Amino acid sequence: MDITSVFKNNEAWIAGKLEKNPDYFQELAKGQNPDILYIGCSDSRVTAEDLMGVQPGEVFVHRNIANMVISIDLNMMSVLTYAVENLKVDHIVVCGHYYCGGVKAAMNAADLGILNPWLRNIRDVYRIHRKELNNITDESEKYNRLVELNVQEQCVNVLKTATVQKAVRSRGLKIHGWVFDVATGKLIDLKIDFKSILKEITEIYDLGGMNIDTL
Repeated sequence: MDITSVFKNNEAWIAGKLEKNPDYFQELAKGQNPDILYIGCSDSRVTAEDLMGVQPGEVFVHRNIANMVISIDLNMMSVLTYAVENLKVDHIVVCGHYYCGGVKAAMNAADLGILNPWLRNIRDVYRIHRKELNNITDESEKYNRLVELNVQEQCVNVLKTATVQKAVRSRGLKIHGWVFDVATGKLIDLKIDFKSILKEITEIYDLGGMNIDTL
């Protein structure tokens, strides 16, 4: 890719927007009112706006390696708090993807330097679901299943936060776990049963009076 082509592409994008609506950028500059917080992977093949077919201003986006929600990640927690408390989003989406390099790296016992602390969180997902994953003999299937389970656990991490619990209780904030299939372009709703997952641990993680029946 020729880096100088980025600016030519930008000029073409501006022209296209103005052709449809001469006031497009003036209206965009007035502020944002997104309905969705999207937490996805930094993988260059997985662009949030493109795969959802949305426009600027419609989705608040946070991306990191393997779409992780880690309680001591100040960046992630700041985005989450701002989206819920200030932007008042109605939905939080954690979206993973098949063929995720971060998940693949976590499946291998190897010293990857600075990545080790980050990947350990994915390895913890493997540990939690070790019995199910070890019963899968096909490595590709196991890989994909860990991608799905990682999304599930990151959704649970979202639900462990007081900010989200209060919003679930007070205004019906919804959490969703999705996977993007890079090989087909298809977006898959995992339809995670949060009530079942949280039923046995609600008393430990209930920080905001969350009622799991509203999930």
